[in-house]
Amino acid sequence: MMKFLQRLGRSLMLPVAVLPAAAILMGIGYWIDPTGWGSGNVLAAFLIKAGSSIIDNIPILFAVGVAIGMSKAKDGASALSGLVAFLVVTTMLSSGTVSLLQGIDVENVDPAFGKINNAFIGILSGIIAALMYNRFSHVKLPDFLAFFSGKRLVPIMSAVAMLVASAALFYIWPIVFGALVNFGETISSMGAAGAGLYGFFNRLLIPTGLHHALNAVFWFDTIGINDIGKFWASEGVKGVTGMYQAGFFPIMMFGLPAAALAMYHTAKTKRKKQAASLMLAAGFASFFTGVTEPLEFSFMFLAPALYVVHAALTGLSLFIAASFNWTAGFGFSAGLVDYLLSLRIPIANFPLMLLLQGLVFGAIYYFLFRFLIVKFNLKTPGREDDEDVNEETDVVSSDDKYSNMASRIYDGLGGDENVASVDHCTTRLRVEVLDMDKVDQKKIKATGVPGINVVGPKSIQVIVGTSVQFVADEIEKIRK
Repeated sequence: MMKFLQRLGRSLMLPVAVLPAAAILMGIGYWIDPTGWGSGNVLAAFLIKAGSSIIDNIPILFAVGVAIGMSKAKDGASALSGLVAFLVVTTMLSSGTVSLLQGIDVENVDPAFGKINNAFIGILSGIIAALMYNRFSHVKLPDFLAFFSGKRLVPIMSAVAMLVASAALFYIWPIVFGALVNFGETISSMGAAGAGLYGFFNRLLIPTGLHHALNAVFWFDTIGINDIGKFWASEGVKGVTGMYQAGFFPIMMFGLPAAALAMYHTAKTKRKKQAASLMLAAGFASFFTGVTEPLEFSFMFLAPALYVVHAALTGLSLFIAASFNWTAGFGFSAGLVDYLLSLRIPIANFPLMLLLQGLVFGAIYYFLFRFLIVKFNLKTPGREDDEDVNEETDVVSSDDKYSNMASRIYDGLGGDENVASVDHCTTRLRVEVLDMDKVDQKKIKATGVPGINVVGPKSIQVIVGTSVQFVADEIEKIRK
């Protein structure tokens, strides 16, 4: 189950990666005309509407993206099947269709069916489509039905499977929706404290990938909170809309880079150069783009107690920002790019105060991390025991950087004789091996990767960073 959830989390990153396009379009539009449509600026209206077309169709993006990400071959047929599955369920369970099935007026239909077009249903559609692809993409039918064999069969079976799922959801969805609404309302009713709890669990669940399920409730229109969509559409209550986003900016732009500086300053003298290269790259990625995984994974498993402190500080940041009604928003993550784009959104409230909060949190992160690392001798990057580190760190040629790194990592994993499959998400290689004892972690770490995470007896993750796709592509060339 954990492996399935991790694969699902990885698949969700594909549609999420589209959100920066929406943020850029809408951000530029609002910079041109903060009122959006009020002054009649055609270019601003055009850009804002173009960006909202992505935000408004997040469920469809999830259906297509998850279908691709969870299918074995990452084939286009799986994406088409995800779309087919989503269209079937959202049509069959629309308020109009349900009113016909129940023989009642549309206004008397359970409100849950009015929200059937949501991220949760999109994800479910993608999962079912991927399962159908993995099961039926190589099925050969009798000659008179041969045209529908293989990949052509997948969308058909996805539609059939989704009809069955729709029949079950007819009874289940109102219950699930009610539970999600109660959960969301409970957290929302707690105001700033609820935002703080959300921030804490958002970070704490990252190692499992389950934070995506949590985000679907608060960031998207699963139960009506839709914090990202409402912020960029400038809807809702000023100072409230954006409360589940704003507190991340002080952490990602200031807190984590300050933590990286603390880890560099506490690294052993002979390893400072290696720690500096890692911390500089990871810290800048966090500050500029809001991509935090390379930095978080660099100490998450080396010093788990420190990671819990980080999660608690994230919760505290969201609590403070929500308490003072300081709001800003993001389309992808809470980095500098999204922060600048969100400044002119009409519903943003005192966003500059988040910079002041960030400076304070940067100081807290630096001195608290440095104190805890030294006090408890935590094994953060550059402080590992000598036997855990290969001192002869390989220098990767700038001419063929990714090829050389891929070759060394693959060799460390055990090569063709030991590697069963290789996949990747935003920052990590996800590898299935036949024998974990044949994996040479020292050899892999010698390439300068931020970290390694063994997640099962035959599953290992190599945290590479945002260039992971290029390393994964080179590994696939080697495997061929």
